[in-house]
Amino acid sequence: MIVEERMYTLHVGKVPEFMETYEREGLPLLRRHLGDMFGFFINEIGPQNLIVHLWAFESFEEREKRRAALAADPGWPAYRAKNQPRIMSQETRVMRPPAFFEPILKAMLKAGKP
Repeated sequence: MIVEERMYTLHVGKVPEFMETYEREGLPLLRRHLGDMFGFFINEIGPQNLIVHLWAFESFEEREKRRAALAADPGWPAYRAKNQPRIMSQETRVMRPPAFFEPILKAMLKAGKP
């Protein structure tokens, strides 16, 4: 099992616009291809305009397959063209849980709650 962390730093003042477009257009596409996310957060203290998504996958191969399907969806480039100018930078990390946490993570995902 792996967890992908995607961190987006947005341009000042662009969080509301980004979120409105994300919820209306991006999120349905992401859910269709990636499934339900593990977490989504907007930073309150520390670096400002930071948004973090967490997605869990059974394997790196599953992640690659799902992300390829997302990239092939004709709605994805249209969505990206709208929200990409609001993004200043992006970081992506793929992490694996230690053995003691993997069963907990799987149970949480199965129950539908992070």
